[in-house]
Amino acid sequence: MLEDRQTAPSAAPWPTAYPQGYAVVDVETTGLARDDRIVSAAVYRLDARGEVEDHWYTLVNPERDPGPVWIHGLTSDVLEGAPLFQEIAEEFAARLAGRVLVAHNAVFDWSMIAREYARAEREAPVRQRLCTIALSKELGLPLPNHKLESLAAHFGVVQQRAHHALDDARVLAEAFRPSLRAAARDGLRLPLLECLPLTEWTDRATPRIGRQSGGYASGGYPSGSWRPSRKRPACPYPNPGRYEPGKQLKQGMRIAFSGDTSTERDLLEDRAVEAGLHVATSLSRLTSLLVTNDPDSGTSKVVKARQFGTPVVDEAAFGQLLGNVEPASV
Repeated sequence: MLEDRQTAPSAAPWPTAYPQGYAVVDVETTGLARDDRIVSAAVYRLDARGEVEDHWYTLVNPERDPGPVWIHGLTSDVLEGAPLFQEIAEEFAARLAGRVLVAHNAVFDWSMIAREYARAEREAPVRQRLCTIALSKELGLPLPNHKLESLAAHFGVVQQRAHHALDDARVLAEAFRPSLRAAARDGLRLPLLECLPLTEWTDRATPRIGRQSGGYASGGYPSGSWRPSRKRPACPYPNPGRYEPGKQLKQGMRIAFSGDTSTERDLLEDRAVEAGLHVATSLSRLTSLLVTNDPDSGTSKVVKARQFGTPVVDEAAFGQLLGNVEPASV
């Protein structure tokens, strides 16, 4: 475990308003769309000061193609005998109950968890979440980007198996503890957000999990597995104009991305397309919003955004906006 002597608990009185426990979570999934499924999940339970109490990990049969196997490494053969989500829902809930859910880009993990519980006609016992991307910004950590590996490197945490849910949760738990103690030392208010559970779910038909061959298709992706389309269909909605800060995104808006993202860029773009947005490869006066985790960089898109006055948000904020996109006007 990582020792953090500079921000030890005795350095300052512990804020009484801080939560009494945390559940550091990582889920690996078949993709980023609303009908994608969880294929593995891990939870590290921490006490009020960030010390590890226990940990838990499970595979989950998604009842469909496993998605980006080249990322999470879980093939159809591996997942075929795994429990269904409804079979692990009670144990998962016990790990989350009464705690703040902590994740890297937490809006994504929470969205996937909430959808799985809605499918199972249950609710996850989570009322608040904390995104470690947002916390690192509050702390002003000098990170080159907002990937988990950068946060881990900052605190000297060694990753062993990137994109393996259990190791990602371990890494995040070890990086979260010194972050939490630094926040307590400085008297910072934690960036907690409300978790609103889904109460209804209608799933589109998806193929049940099946066997997968070991060959590779063109482009280097495993054959028979899900992969993002490099040529996306045209957005069916007209561009309603620029995003207005504080309001919702609207279907048809043109979204551009610049720089590193903690979520795989292709998957993040696919999620935007799924929401009815137009993913633009360049930035122009017609661009509605630029998503970047480094607004001070000198990339051409950032420079043009300044010239054109294009609104800019970071990845975490964009993830929250994706959860409630306004339908296009008829």
